[in-house]
Amino acid sequence: MPKWLKISLKIIAGAVLLIVLVLVGATMYISFNKAKVLKMVNEQLDKSVDGTLVIGDMKPNFFRGFPDVSLTLQNVLIRDKQYDRHKHTLLNAKDFNVSINTMALFRGTIDINHIDISNAAIDLFTDSTGYSNTAVFKKDNKKVKDNPSESSSSTQLKKFTLSNVTFTVDNRQAYKLFKFSVNDLSGKMQYPDSGWRANFHLDVLAKSMAFNSKRGSFIKNQKLEGDFVAGYNEGSGKVNVSVQPLNIGETPFKINAVFATKDKPSANFDINIVADQILWRRASGLLAPNITEVLNRFNISKPMDVTCNLNGSFGGGDGGPKIYVTARVKDSKITIPGGELDNCSFNGIFTNNYVKDKGYGDDNSAIKLIGLKGSYNHLPFTIDTGSIINLVKPIATGNFKSNFPAADLNYFLEDNVAKFANGEADMKLRYTADIVDYKINKPVIRGAIVLRNTDIHYIPRNIKLTNSSISLNFVGDDLILSNIRLQSGRSIVNMNGRVNNFLNLYYNAPEKILLTWQIRSPQLYLGEFLGFLAERKQTPAIKSRANSGNVVDQLSTVLEKGKAEMHMQVAKVYYKKFLATDATADLLTTDNGIIIKNIGVKHAGGFLKMNGKMMQGKKLNNFAVNTVISNVNMREFFVAFNNFGLQDFTSENLKGFLSAKTSITGGITDAGNLVPNSINGNLDLSLRNAALIDFKPLVSVGKFAFPFRNLKNISIPKLDGHFLVKGDMITIKPLQVSSSVLNVDVEGVYGFTRGTDIALDIPLRNPGKDSLITDKEELAKKRFKGIVLHIRAHEEGGKMKIGWNKNHK
Repeated sequence: MPKWLKISLKIIAGAVLLIVLVLVGATMYISFNKAKVLKMVNEQLDKSVDGTLVIGDMKPNFFRGFPDVSLTLQNVLIRDKQYDRHKHTLLNAKDFNVSINTMALFRGTIDINHIDISNAAIDLFTDSTGYSNTAVFKKDNKKVKDNPSESSSSTQLKKFTLSNVTFTVDNRQAYKLFKFSVNDLSGKMQYPDSGWRANFHLDVLAKSMAFNSKRGSFIKNQKLEGDFVAGYNEGSGKVNVSVQPLNIGETPFKINAVFATKDKPSANFDINIVADQILWRRASGLLAPNITEVLNRFNISKPMDVTCNLNGSFGGGDGGPKIYVTARVKDSKITIPGGELDNCSFNGIFTNNYVKDKGYGDDNSAIKLIGLKGSYNHLPFTIDTGSIINLVKPIATGNFKSNFPAADLNYFLEDNVAKFANGEADMKLRYTADIVDYKINKPVIRGAIVLRNTDIHYIPRNIKLTNSSISLNFVGDDLILSNIRLQSGRSIVNMNGRVNNFLNLYYNAPEKILLTWQIRSPQLYLGEFLGFLAERKQTPAIKSRANSGNVVDQLSTVLEKGKAEMHMQVAKVYYKKFLATDATADLLTTDNGIIIKNIGVKHAGGFLKMNGKMMQGKKLNNFAVNTVISNVNMREFFVAFNNFGLQDFTSENLKGFLSAKTSITGGITDAGNLVPNSINGNLDLSLRNAALIDFKPLVSVGKFAFPFRNLKNISIPKLDGHFLVKGDMITIKPLQVSSSVLNVDVEGVYGFTRGTDIALDIPLRNPGKDSLITDKEELAKKRFKGIVLHIRAHEEGGKMKIGWNKNHK
């Protein structure tokens, strides 16, 4: 062995031996002077304690703190002077290991380099008045500064270890409760001139992290594990902490925190948390129960990037902390109460301090979704900024835009109200809505909805429209409908409309909605709109949104209960054989019918005016109308109206021009046909230049009374009559018929199917030349000159019998 090596080994061995001897000596010193050393430790610690400090026992550990002397303090107890009142022990440690600088110990002072606490409980308690058991630590160091000889040199902790330690911060004044079960907290500290730096490993179970104990705990029962870097700057009084990553459960987080302690009764904190690609339910499960309960009503299918900033105080009474969360979501399915949003992307923000200086709570919270795009029931949409403000009474606002094929509305309406085909839809809306049970409720809308060149099947009335366009404009509280083109078969309608106070009535009083229409049409075929005569079909309810205040759910109710006032101008109106021109009308729809006002049409060379109403029924539809007919061609008029349901008296029996006033009621089928024998009312007729052709009752009478006269074509220059119609019976008021063949006074009842009983007074003289008599008095005298036949035509046994009228007076 070389000489230099031998010398080196001897030196090392001597040094080791010296150290061992020193440690043995220190250990023996402590062992033989246990009471003295224990007293020194108690005195050193008692200088900082204003209360009870108990150290049950002390044992030296030879190699544990090498090269320092390691002391194990057992059953260490620290309590403040008011313990008997609040029953919270500040420190209760079964094992409190302290490594003491050996050389300092021989100088008669205590310099602690390492503290190892295990099997302990630390409880920092503050009562409702603000008193804290940390008052056990003295805060007045003036005496020490004035008399330095009474104090040892500053103790600098080099290492620390906590294991199996329960750490609690219970602040009843600020409603804060932090409780951690520490499995392992170990680290090293350095002391540059600016303060201190520490590196430590943390392995704890968070049993409670309640910034407001009334609302519950964040990250409850979650394991926290990570390697921290911390530092304290004496100048700023701030503690900086960083960990990358901190595993909370199985999820890694990047965390940076700043705790401001200078001139503060308790630490203010600012914690920044970053989580990359975390699932929604995982993130919500880390928050306080009041927030988790809300968030779990929603879900986002794919992981998202989240940042969170917590800012507040561990001791203040502000109810914090201030929370600011951002999230980035991309191409995810979002589940919301009552539906799902597909292919969603957005940047989200949550804050519980929406209005500055109004506190940190649900009532001052807001959620913002920036650049939201996705689809709902196949309808693509974008919302530039959507907000939900005040989570106690939440209000949603946003700008909604969408453009899509009109047929995609069928997914949205779920085959209720209407079905669409062809064309496109465009929506640009600004909405404000309450949120009830986390669903959009009764939105107030501004903007426009436009449908272009689409086919619409309005299901409740079975009305089919083709190549139609609609523009709905929400202006203030009003709804303005413009540039509307509807086409059903050959009918084309151009419309503009308005509903005043629409948004206030839509949900609260749909029966008060009045839609005022201005309608123009080049041609209208009424038969294509007979669906309005049929009873409204009930559409199946959408169970998932029933009674939700949803705008779509309410649409069917509004269409059913709302009313429409229509002012129409139609160039040509067709109905079966009926053709009218230059038609005008004012119509008002009701819950179960239509009120008809000021209908005016040109027809059969004359003019018709009508007022009345039509009411829907389950078996038939009832109408009541007052009509004025001016100088229409009788034959065309009867053809157009299908002879008004008459069988024995038809257009083939008539010739001439008709003017009339009617006030009648009756029934009409869903197909638009008059119900036989349903007409009741009054009928005043005025005929000019008329002829009665082959009217069977008169022809039958002629065979009996005038076998040599032709009663198949009777010209009637003028005839005024009054009739009462009741079902299949027509009561003929006394009527004078002056014709080219004979004069007849008629009175009685004509029955279409039964009950005919007509009295006829027929002068036998031939009136063929009466038209040459211009003197009315002379004409009246000649009317009944000569023989007059008094004949009765009546039904008997189902057969018509004609004979002498024995009841004539």
